[in-house]
Amino acid sequence: MARHKVDICGVNTANITVLSNEEQIELLRKLKEGDPFAKEDLIHGNLKLVLSILKKFNNRVDNMDDLFQVGCIGLIKAIDNFDLSHEVRFSTYAVPMILGEIKRYLRDNNSIRIARSIKDTAYKANRVKEELTNEHGKEPSLKDIAQKMNLTEFEVGNALESMKETISMFEPIYNDGGDTIFLADQLEDKTNQDFTIDIQVSLKDALEKLKEKERYIIEERYLFGKTQMELANEIGISQAQISRLEKSGLETMKKIMK
Repeated sequence: MARHKVDICGVNTANITVLSNEEQIELLRKLKEGDPFAKEDLIHGNLKLVLSILKKFNNRVDNMDDLFQVGCIGLIKAIDNFDLSHEVRFSTYAVPMILGEIKRYLRDNNSIRIARSIKDTAYKANRVKEELTNEHGKEPSLKDIAQKMNLTEFEVGNALESMKETISMFEPIYNDGGDTIFLADQLEDKTNQDFTIDIQVSLKDALEKLKEKERYIIEERYLFGKTQMELANEIGISQAQISRLEKSGLETMKKIMK
């Protein structure tokens, strides 16, 4: 479709080719053998992978060109470090490296400024965490890290938390090609709202006219604060199906209450 034909960093996304797994492997072999053109072909053949990852950040940054370039850096690192002996597809290996590079860029360019001393503490804590993990073969507790650094647990915990990326409650976390599930759908609703008698009567009437499963989902979600995942496990259907039934029920109630 025409809306997908956009230029990012001078690259027309409509003209990007996609490599098959076999083509990826062949180019990776050529690269290891010293073919000077294989790397460029691998980069161009995986630009759509970078673009697919950038979709997660569409609503969070203004300059997608910068983010595209950062994603390409992650792609190049993946190409340079990929081992053909890995029993995984190249794309499976590359995605976390591209994503990690983008998240690092966003973290380092976050509009929320974090004091340099806190950043330094966080970086040191992560190094200590890695050292203790390698030394003991398991992830250390916050207390272990704090003791190693001669700091309080609060100081270490605060530094590590400050470096975490903030996300919107309406961040999409799943899409099966139909309805999108947002982070807010995973959270328990603990708000306590007071409604007038008229609204309560209208709601009760609308609920009674829903299909049984839709009514049950609406009641459990909004009266008892259950998450979609809890209901999916309880009923024995997917979270995407819960989302569709909830959406359908709410649309029906809106029409009834107009």
